Amino acid sequence: MKRVRALHHLRTVAETCADMATRPQSIFPLRVRELWAAGEILEPVDELDAVTIALVVDLPVDDVAWLTEPSGAQHWANAAKLQTAPVTVRWRSARAPVWNHVLRRPALVWDVDNGIAEATLDAIGDGHTAAVRLDEPSADLMGRRLADDLAVSLRALGSRTVHYADRRWKPGKLEPVADALWRASEGYLDLLKAIDYP
Repeated sequence: MKRVRALHHLRTVAETCADMATRPQSIFPLRVRELWAAGEILEPVDELDAVTIALVVDLPVDDVAWLTEPSGAQHWANAAKLQTAPVTVRWRSARAPVWNHVLRRPALVWDVDNGIAEATLDAIGDGHTAAVRLDEPSADLMGRRLADDLAVSLRALGSRTVHYADRRWKPGKLEPVADALWRASEGYLDLLKAIDYP
């Protein structure tokens, strides 16, 4: 898709985040606090396959392991119509840095306290995003971040494996439990690759 179309989708997601923040917590208990843009949309490219976004939720870090979905994420995403948007969603905890090896130097697009960051959207539209992006972490800081994410991911993989084993032969749909285990596995393997384990 063209850059201008990608920016349109990013703004639409930001407006949706703002709208969802006003919905009753009894209906949408998962609360998104921030929306960050990352990846190609922050680079000087004219064509994109999808817009990479990070949705930050106020949950413990262990509830939002890398590439997993926190409880309530599908309900929130369905209401926000994210399945039909050309976006790649990464869920992150507000209790840890949003950035990692994939979400490199992201830019804050919306947060619950300040609303839509128009300056960020303008910079993305102009293709001059350096001033609105987070600084590049040092190699040492990135290494510590990846090690922290890997520890969280390993705990998630362990807990989802136990849950899957417990549910394996019981009545009811196994697909959500199997999908959760697959996501935890994918996140763990992705982090291992980023850390460059043999």
